Amino acid sequence: MRSSTLADIDLPDFGMPKVEPRISGETYQTRLEKLYEAADGAGFTSLVVYGDREHGANLAYLTGYDPRFEESMLIMDVASRKATLVMGHEGLGYFPVSRVKESLRPVLYPSFSLMAQDRSTTRPISMMLMEAGIEDGDRVGVAGWKYYTEKETANPEYWLEVPSYIADALREAVGKRNVLNANRLLMNPKDGLRAVNEVDQLAWFEYAASHTSQAVRDVVFNLEPGMTEYEAVRLMRVTGIPLSCHLMLSSGPRAFMGLPSPSSRVIDVGDPFTTAYGVWGALNCRAGWVVENESQLPQEISDYVPRLVAPYFEAVAEWYRLVGVGVEGGVLYKAIHDRIGDPFFGVHLNPGHLIHLDEWLNSPIHRGSRLKLRSGMALQVDVIPATGTPYFTTNMEDGVALADSRLRADFAAAYPGAWDRIQARRDFMADALGINLKPEVLPFSNLAAYLPPFLLSPGKAMRLHP
Repeated sequence: MRSSTLADIDLPDFGMPKVEPRISGETYQTRLEKLYEAADGAGFTSLVVYGDREHGANLAYLTGYDPRFEESMLIMDVASRKATLVMGHEGLGYFPVSRVKESLRPVLYPSFSLMAQDRSTTRPISMMLMEAGIEDGDRVGVAGWKYYTEKETANPEYWLEVPSYIADALREAVGKRNVLNANRLLMNPKDGLRAVNEVDQLAWFEYAASHTSQAVRDVVFNLEPGMTEYEAVRLMRVTGIPLSCHLMLSSGPRAFMGLPSPSSRVIDVGDPFTTAYGVWGALNCRAGWVVENESQLPQEISDYVPRLVAPYFEAVAEWYRLVGVGVEGGVLYKAIHDRIGDPFFGVHLNPGHLIHLDEWLNSPIHRGSRLKLRSGMALQVDVIPATGTPYFTTNMEDGVALADSRLRADFAAAYPGAWDRIQARRDFMADALGINLKPEVLPFSNLAAYLPPFLLSPGKAMRLHP
């Protein structure tokens, strides 16, 4: 196994997108048709896709419409191929954003609206279900944002994560045993529709990742003691792409939790520090210490780099070397845990996962997984040490996509600017960091596996020995 060292490395300017990729209405229509076919194959007569502000990825993937303030519900009649989108007052006004609005029947359901808005025209939810084609005896699949397994309950197909009044209305309409969780059709890492992406969607994810990674990069290279955490966030120059999670930045004692939002705390020399910025389709994270070198670390962790950072970097570099089309998820899990599986490192979460409009779609990467990675997948290199010790952590979370030769050719032809950035990142990872990628691995991050452990010396980062 190759070892690593801390070295002076020039991180290139990979550039930023000038044009935002666009997902066509035809693509959304194809997604709907594929879901109708999948639902028919699973024996469903109707599908109900629920969404709200925190859990709207399935709905947005299918329609281009994402709930903003209110709940929404897409009802799909499998036999007729007709769909109804049920919305609150403000959602109805936002409905024209949908890329397939001509294929959807918009319906106002005032109870989806915020409190105290007019509900005088509210009709029974049972009536809306009937008008959308749901009848007694139908078999209805429900998709929200999560499904369950036999490890959690003897009958996982009957566990629903949508509001109880919707579940109750559906069960009353068609019978309790005829309402089942259908999220696997969309979110299963083996064959769920969202596990594999079209070229335009991948290009949009690269667009998003360029912005999130550049934002984190700007923090890493411009952080100064004496800044408040809020001032550090201003270095990101965030663009307004919809968030997939709360923006995270913290220093000092709160940094050990990983997830806090920024505060007015003043960042000081010797602080642990972490930040993560995630939007639809992308998230990037870096963590380290606000010091120039190991002499400014607490004495008890003066070996921070050889004890934690170097083994971590070497493990993730091996992950990068192995990842590719046809690779089983268990291989990547083993690559990480063979190297940093010791309890000291505290790697408890999946060492990598699928990303989509939601930050974590699902993961084919777990112990013993035989699930094979496929062309079109977008993956997060997400290996998080949670040592629970004074060593704190280290982190270099970035995104990649997998693309076979045909998908690569389509990508390069349709998005030459993004393709040039991807090739420049691949070259940097190989030449400067010693990380060689398979041809099908497309790095989307402007940080490109760049890991500086000492944030006041951002030009010094980890690389593999030749």
